[in-house]
Amino acid sequence: MITLAAAPPVEPSAEYSGFIGWVLNLMETLGELGVGLAILLETFLPPIPSEAVLPGAGFLAYEGRMSFSLAWAAATAGALIGAWIWYAVGAALGRDRTRSLVGRIPLLDYEDFDKSEAFFQRWGGVAVLLGRCVPLVRSFVSIPAGISRMPVLHFSAYTLIGSGVWNAIWIGAGFVFGPAIKPVLERWSGVLSNAVLAIIAILFVWFVVKRVLRLRERQRAESVQ
Repeated sequence: MITLAAAPPVEPSAEYSGFIGWVLNLMETLGELGVGLAILLETFLPPIPSEAVLPGAGFLAYEGRMSFSLAWAAATAGALIGAWIWYAVGAALGRDRTRSLVGRIPLLDYEDFDKSEAFFQRWGGVAVLLGRCVPLVRSFVSIPAGISRMPVLHFSAYTLIGSGVWNAIWIGAGFVFGPAIKPVLERWSGVLSNAVLAIIAILFVWFVVKRVLRLRERQRAESVQ
């Protein structure tokens, strides 16, 4: 069993500015529960990546402001609850109505459902396990599992294992690289915050533009037929 080293004592003056400081303070205020809520929201809002949330929780654990194990447990529970919700949607509505519902969600379309369904049909339980490490797929692979009425215990076990490993990797990364990250944040958190906001804005605009163009292309193709 790997044992994490004890975090250094927290310095009261060790505060961070800008967007990064705001996110870390928010996570610290909400505690481990906030980590779980963030991962739960990611299930329904894919532009919020877990890769951006979990390392922050790991860094707070390194500073002694958060429990590593509780942050991991909360994140994994959030992923499981989100997976259960989409599983229930698939089981209750069936394929056609669920596909129609997903296609009407802003920034999503039918292709997201189709990819998740094809992934599940090809790999079955392994799709649920490995799908937790694939953006977008991890949100919607639960739907075809629900449609096919995959045994809930099997589905939950695959989800727990896949999400647990994924969360441990990213929270662990924030914890392990804490000694290198801390001095950088203490000096440059304001500058880095502006850079992070710029990158997030660019990625979000790219995501939206790509989705809009794909939707328009599909509409033109359908009008020609």
